[in-house]
Amino acid sequence: MDTAGVEAVWRIESARIVAALTRFTGDFGLAEDAAQEAVAEALVSWPLASPANPAGWLMATARRRAVDAIRRRTTLQDRYALLAAELAVGPAVDEEVDPDRIDDDVLALMFISCHPVLSPEVRVALTLRMVGGLSSEQIARAFLVPVPTVQARITRGKKTIAAAGVPFELPAAAERRERLGGVLSVLYVIFTEGSTATSGDRLLRPEVAYEAIRLARTLAALQPDEPEVHGLLALFELTAARFPARTAPDGSPILLEDQDRRRWDVAAIRRGSAALARASTRGLGPYGLQAAIAAAHASAPSVEATDWDRIVVLYEALGRVAPSPVVELNRAVAVAMASGPAQALAIVDELIASDRLAGSHLVPTVRGELLARLGRRPEARAELELAARLCPNQRERSVLLRKAATLG
Repeated sequence: MDTAGVEAVWRIESARIVAALTRFTGDFGLAEDAAQEAVAEALVSWPLASPANPAGWLMATARRRAVDAIRRRTTLQDRYALLAAELAVGPAVDEEVDPDRIDDDVLALMFISCHPVLSPEVRVALTLRMVGGLSSEQIARAFLVPVPTVQARITRGKKTIAAAGVPFELPAAAERRERLGGVLSVLYVIFTEGSTATSGDRLLRPEVAYEAIRLARTLAALQPDEPEVHGLLALFELTAARFPARTAPDGSPILLEDQDRRRWDVAAIRRGSAALARASTRGLGPYGLQAAIAAAHASAPSVEATDWDRIVVLYEALGRVAPSPVVELNRAVAVAMASGPAQALAIVDELIASDRLAGSHLVPTVRGELLARLGRRPEARAELELAARLCPNQRERSVLLRKAATLG
């Protein structure tokens, strides 16, 4: 098996292996280190002789590395004796790693990686590393930060969890529900970075977005009775369905009105619609409402035929349950399509007056579009040029400058 094969097995099995090792050792950092050592050994030995059960091989090797580490730390102490005995008489490899099983260990690992004691950026890095199986280099590329920064965040996260005495266990149902929002927000940040990169020369980072989808599917399988989990998954699927049509072959953005909707991923739309139906069983929360908006776009044959009145109503509902200036700005865009640019401009100007999105390129972008539709071309050009100066993503910036240029 080549390097790509080892990496593929690791991506699929890493969360289950690290989770089982953490339960086995009671040490979050040790578990991850032992798993990484097993992968390093696999990279050397598998090209020479591939194991019949790769996941089981990784688990058995990582368990041995964990016991070796404990032996080095504690000589003949009771804990080592207990672990060594468990290793000697424990379940067979094939029973230890069932590739079709998604158990509470993975869910516990996800909740630990997103623990409230960690800062948001550490939660993202730790989730991608521990649950997603991404390397520090992959995470750094995804978020355009130096590799040492990612490594420092992961190390800080492990130390913080150890210092706080966070146990490796699935939180009680009530606490799990309270902390679920934090887990969902981490996945949302990961997906958002993949669907519209905050900076750099690429509009999309699909590999990041698809990792968030994979993690959301895992969470939905583990938490099947939580509507917002399905709402988040629906939002991801329905948004990602448009990826094939969002960029040209050279990577330049294609605006919604210019996209070839025949290129939208029909299978992803079906999956998203099914997840949205599950989310709707007990009323839609913030993610479910955003998914419903994405579904309205996905079901429309064109921009003109989109049910903009429904989208306005959905944004109004979203503004009530999860108010934010970005929601208001998006509502303004929908209002412009449903009722004309004048009403929408009033919403945007109110946002500006409240100074709630200061420094964001989004406000002058929308305001410039509205002014252009109202025929106020010099003002529109000034707004779009301002938006371009504020926009950190090179692809989006080029679109804004081209629009500004057409306004003479």
